[in-house]
Amino acid sequence: MTQDTSAACPVNSAAAPVGAGCPVSSDGYDALPQPLGPDSLTWKYFGRWTGMLQGPWAGSMQNMHPQLGAAVQQHSIFFMERMPRLYRSVYPIGGVVFDGDRAPKTGAQVRDYHIGIKGVDDQGRRYSALNPDVFYWAHATFFKSTLLAAEWLGGGLTEAQKRQLFDEHIVWYRMYGMSMRPVPKTWEEFQEYWDHMCHNVLENNWAAREVLDLSSMTKHPSLQWMPDWLWQLNIAGMQRFFNFTTVGLFDPAVRELMGYTWTPRQERLHRLFGKVVYRVVKLLPKRMMMHPRKRSAWDRASGRLPADSPLVETPARNLPPVEYRDNPHYYSPKV
Repeated sequence: MTQDTSAACPVNSAAAPVGAGCPVSSDGYDALPQPLGPDSLTWKYFGRWTGMLQGPWAGSMQNMHPQLGAAVQQHSIFFMERMPRLYRSVYPIGGVVFDGDRAPKTGAQVRDYHIGIKGVDDQGRRYSALNPDVFYWAHATFFKSTLLAAEWLGGGLTEAQKRQLFDEHIVWYRMYGMSMRPVPKTWEEFQEYWDHMCHNVLENNWAAREVLDLSSMTKHPSLQWMPDWLWQLNIAGMQRFFNFTTVGLFDPAVRELMGYTWTPRQERLHRLFGKVVYRVVKLLPKRMMMHPRKRSAWDRASGRLPADSPLVETPARNLPPVEYRDNPHYYSPKV
């Protein structure tokens, strides 16, 4: 079932209003783009629960961008409610991949949460969350995390599969209706782009360090039964575990930037951990490892659910604090 958003979207117009399915600039799409489908590698590797093992990596890598880090520091409530925010954000982010004909609308919604997030950082530099270079960097980390998931936890990739995932990440990015100017044209250009960002652009800033520091993380609403002393023990264990998994995923230049060391022994253990996870997951039912947004997409694609079934939204336990639920910057569905 195709959703017609053309009435709300003047095609290829620099003056196009920001709204569901509409590009921010004339460099976005000229017509609603075709979304990724179940035949794509992105559908295979993205949206697995094992991706949570890469959460601190993705968050810290995004926040190392000077503009994105400043926006998070000055506008985000992420550090007030880390776990609910992480769990609920996966729904619309995953929807840009898995929502089929509705993916452009989901992409526009995700993009529009960033309208008005701009300012000046503590070094006097201006920033905007809708700067195409900033927005693409966030997407680049999602693409890179898909590659890492496939290589570290998914059994590995051939060179041809890496190139296919690169091509698919461009299709994926078109769902946002953003300018395509910053997007590398080839797999080789992306590798150069990533290397340049890691060596020359990223910064060791407050927002990145805060993502990596779990000491102040509060309980998820579903864990309020847990005594505080037990939660603190849990946090201490999580800190050691995620330091290991995250630093092992960093590029060497990023490890140096953030002040981490990494030994050959740690590298061997990190690879071994990934292989163990891969083999364990292969023994589990595939549906069990799928995020609900992904699982419902597979059900629609296979005919298990009607094609126009309502999209799966985050459960109420993951909603933002009550006072933020009507704020247009936050994904807060009526559930």
